[in-house]
Amino acid sequence: MPATSKDELVQVTEREFAKLEKLLEQVDAKIALSQDDDDTSIKDVVAHRAHWIDLFLGWYADGQADKPVFFPAKGYKWNDLKRYNADLRAKQKHMDWAQARKMLRACHAKLTRFLAAKSDDALYGGPMKGANNNWTPGRWAEAAGPSHYRSATKYIRTRLKELT
Repeated sequence: MPATSKDELVQVTEREFAKLEKLLEQVDAKIALSQDDDDTSIKDVVAHRAHWIDLFLGWYADGQADKPVFFPAKGYKWNDLKRYNADLRAKQKHMDWAQARKMLRACHAKLTRFLAAKSDDALYGGPMKGANNNWTPGRWAEAAGPSHYRSATKYIRTRLKELT
């Protein structure tokens, strides 16, 4: 069930990030860089999750500035997600495990600051400006943060079982 208030969103964000961070402590660089059958690694998933927080923050900022908001990014549509994610993996290929973890922590900190600076009404008072749908900024933040943390945790647990 999605959060419906700032307090709920902050709680679920911190809870899911703590679970993910605890799990990441068990992952060494060799395991993190090992690719699955889809040529995706734990490192890729972690860097991807960090990137999507930055995407959300950019969407929000662009909407607030009355700029065009490109979902998920300029030159891509939602039905291009597989291509977008493959292109993102290629761009992040140079990134090592320590860099991916650092990026995730930094993006989580940005998300946390964003949430702290917003009121309940700013997060849940209406649709996110520029999004062209009914999702509130709080719902978008949850999708970019705790929902992504949860799915990363699930993926990593599965990969660890396969690799150990």
